This record gives sequence, structure tokens and C-alpha cells, in this order.
Amino acid sequence: MTRVLHLSDLHYGRERAGLEEALLSAIDRLDPDLVAISGDFTQRARVSQFARARGFLDRLTQPWLAVPGNHDTPLDNLWVRMFAPWKRYRSAISPELEPRHETENMVVVGVNTVNRFAWQRGRLSERRIERACAGFAEAGERARIVVLHHPLQHGPEVEKRLMRGAGAALRRFVDCGAQIVLSGHLHQTVVAPFRAHPGLLFVQAGTGLSDRLRGGERNTFNLLTLSGPRVSVETWGLEGEGFDLIGTKRYLRDGDRWERLPDAEVQAPEMVSTVRFPLV
Repeated sequence: MTRVLHLSDLHYGRERAGLEEALLSAIDRLDPDLVAISGDFTQRARVSQFARARGFLDRLTQPWLAVPGNHDTPLDNLWVRMFAPWKRYRSAISPELEPRHETENMVVVGVNTVNRFAWQRGRLSERRIERACAGFAEAGERARIVVLHHPLQHGPEVEKRLMRGAGAALRRFVDCGAQIVLSGHLHQTVVAPFRAHPGLLFVQAGTGLSDRLRGGERNTFNLLTLSGPRVSVETWGLEGEGFDLIGTKRYLRDGDRWERLPDAEVQAPEMVSTVRFPLV
């Protein structure tokens, strides 16, 4: 059994006061095998905001993997955005924009989807897609997970334009054996197979710390538990004074598609929703 905690859109510069301690406490108690962070560490890519994000990472006791988001390149400094868009991110977060994490049970590949020439809309080039797929070349029977900031699918309620290259990326990820795609950007939780590609599981995280909540959703993160062909995705959300388990979806990989499992077919999770992480 392997557990991956999926966190996104911290947005330092617009973080909610006191929530960082609650989130760190939740991560510490759940103690996943990996913390995967799908971008937007900052609100405006300022040095002070990156410093606070770095402080958060330094307090994690678990391995972590991260990719940048569109807010992690400066909007208000055109020169830096055009000619040194990743300088601050690389200095504070990681020199690797597309990292990879491997264990005996999984291969996790990060993909940079940020387009410096467009503020909101991301872009996935063929080169980036192929580099991600190359990371799965020797994965064997291990779980294969892609982490990126911009989602590869939008619901009908989303007004933003879908990332350029999303369709081609989905088709190629299916071909090269990817199984789960983690993303953020929209500050809303989604857990379901992709509509056009049911062999890929779409897991989108809300915002972990920001006050920029959308669609009535609270601050959230996801916890994936991988066990053979099964995956359980728990969504933990801010409830009163701390984070509680607010929903679980379980899937079985059956051939080339993910099938939803009724809750009654799977045992209850080890970490129950009565565990609380008080705000300070």
C-alpha cells in the first residue's frame, strides 16, 4: 500500500491566517509516502512569497515533489517573466521543473504546463509530453502518476480556456501507460475518470491555503491510497477548526478503464474523520 497526499494552490500572499499550521499538522499525522504539490506556491511570484513557501516545504518530514503553476512566474515584471521566468522558483522551491520520484510501488512524473506568454492558459508541448512518457519506460507493474498544474479536462461550469495541447497529452499519456493525473489551478476538487479516456483517473485538488475559494468549496487536499489495481481518493477539507475527511471515492482498474467501487465493497480507511487538526 502506498499513499500520496495531493496538495495544490497554496498561494502564499493570499494564504488564510493560521491555516498553515493546521495543514502541516494534518500532513504530519497522515504521514504519506509522498507529498505531490501541483503548482501555484505563490500569488505574485514575489521573493517574500517564495520564502514563505520554502519555509512550508522545509517543515515537511515526508518526501515531496512539486511543479510550478502560472502564479509562480511574475505577472507584474515583464522582463523577468520573459527572460528569467523560473529564476525565483528554482532558487526557492527546486531547480527541477519536471521532477521524477520513484519507489518500489510507483513512478511519479512532474510536467511543467506553464506558458510564460499567456497568464492563465497553460501549454503542453510534444517535447514535454514525450519527456513525461519516457519516465514510465521502465515502470513495469508499478503505479504511474503524472503531476501538472493545469487540468487536462474542464467541466461545463469552467469558463477558462482549456490548456493548449491537452487533448494530445491525454491520448499520449494513455498510450504510454499513465494511470492517474494530478492537477490543480481551478481551486475545485474533481475525482473521476477522464470522459474521453476512462483508463486515466482525473484527480484535481482544491486550494490548500488560499482565501481565493471558488464554487463554495472549502480549503482541501486529497489523499490517494494505492493498493494493486485499486485506488482510494480521500478528500480532506477545512471543517470548523481543522481538516476532516469529507469524502472518499474508490476505483478499481479493470483492464483499460477505471471502475467506481461502491463504498460497501471496501473497508473503511485507517484514518477516521474524527481526527482533528486545530487551527492556531
